Amino acid sequence: MKEVIVYSKNMCGYCVQAKNWLHNKEIEYKEINIQEQPEARDFILSEGHKTMPQIYIDGKSIGGYQQLIKLDLSSFS
Repeated sequence: MKEVIVYSKNMCGYCVQAKNWLHNKEIEYKEINIQEQPEARDFILSEGHKTMPQIYIDGKSIGGYQQLIKLDLSSFS
């Protein structure tokens, strides 16, 4: 199983939708809230991202919620 990390923030509707999508597809993920972890916020900004969520699969950025739901589910196995 690939490692899925969801960088999120509080009060983010797309973050909630992304986490719900992963949960409904029974895909395990780790959530990192950038408002609670300043080093994570710095990382996301250094990568050039300005919106949340930001989703990484095995260390590779795939984008946000819209890109997530367009992925083939085989990307996660």
